[in-house]
Amino acid sequence: VRRRAEWGIGDLPMWEIAVGPDLQKGESRGHARAVFAIGDIATGVVALGGWARGLVALGGVAMGLFCFGGVSLGALVAAGGLAIGSVAFGGAAVGVVAIGGGAVGEYACGGGAAGPHVISAARQDPEAEAFFREYGLDGVCPPNSRRRMPAEREGP
Repeated sequence: VRRRAEWGIGDLPMWEIAVGPDLQKGESRGHARAVFAIGDIATGVVALGGWARGLVALGGVAMGLFCFGGVSLGALVAAGGLAIGSVAFGGAAVGVVAIGGGAVGEYACGGGAAGPHVISAARQDPEAEAFFREYGLDGVCPPNSRRRMPAEREGP
């Protein structure tokens, strides 16, 4: 499938879709290059594809400023199975701020978290608690992950 807008910005079309092989051109996979790109490989301001590169990228492997995908490499925000970025959310998250099952960062929160300021099953750093609370992430990363048992409740 190959479709492209006839209008755009300079030489860059506004949108392009390139999915699957194009035997006539000898392409084994589609590479869409546009402001809004959808393809096996997508490059654009907004990119959606198996391998997506753009300011906003969504895909199996996503690279850019704001990324969402199986493997996400984001300069600002990354979310996905493996997320690496300034702010990272994922099963495995690495960043200045990292939240995930396994999280590594300056401020990290997760079941297995590592870094200078951590909220994890093993460690509750007060500075990390204050940081996550200040930025409204205390709902995602509760300061006291230990749940109280019914016998521990106070009052009548």
